[in-house]
Amino acid sequence: MNIYDYTLPKPNGEELKLSDFKGKVILIVNTATGCGFTPQYEALETLYEKYNDKGLEVLDIPCNQFGHQTPGSDKDIHEFCKLHFNTKFAQMKKSDVNGKNELPLYTYLKSQKGFEGFGEHKYRQAIENMLFVIDKEWASKPDIKWNFTKFIVDRNGNVVSRLEPMADLDEMEAKIKEVI
Repeated sequence: MNIYDYTLPKPNGEELKLSDFKGKVILIVNTATGCGFTPQYEALETLYEKYNDKGLEVLDIPCNQFGHQTPGSDKDIHEFCKLHFNTKFAQMKKSDVNGKNELPLYTYLKSQKGFEGFGEHKYRQAIENMLFVIDKEWASKPDIKWNFTKFIVDRNGNVVSRLEPMADLDEMEAKIKEVI
C-alpha cells in the first residue's frame, strides 16, 4: 500500500481519494478548534495560499481525541475555521487518528514516520508530563501525541516529514519548500 491507496471521509459523506493528489505535495494535519495550538490554522492557511499554485494541498482532519478540544459538529468546525481563519484548504470529517477507530491513513502515516520527540519548546515538559500520566510508555509509541501533528508527503507519495505540534512553523515551511 502507498499513500494513494487511501481515502478520507468528507463531512458530506463522500470520500476524498488521495490518488487525486498524485504529483502534489500534501500537508496532512489533525486539528482542533479549542486548543492552544489552534492559532496554527492561520499559518496553515498562509502556507496554503502561498504554495497552492505550486502544488501544495493541505488536508485538515479535525480530531477530538486530545483533551476533547474539538467538541462541535463538522459544520461547527467548518464555520469556526472560516470565521476565525478564513481557511480555504480541504477539511475532512472529524475522525480518530489513534486507537481502534483510527483512520487507516493514520495507521499508514505513523508506520512511515514514528514519533521522534518534541524538540525544545516552552510547553514540551507540560505535555510530556501529561502524556506520562496517561501512558508511561508514550514516548516509545508512534501514536499521534496531540493536536496539530503534521505529515508532509512529497510529489511521489513518500511521507518525508512528521512535525509535532510545537515544531517551529518556519521549519515546516522550509521542509515544504524542499519538496515543492
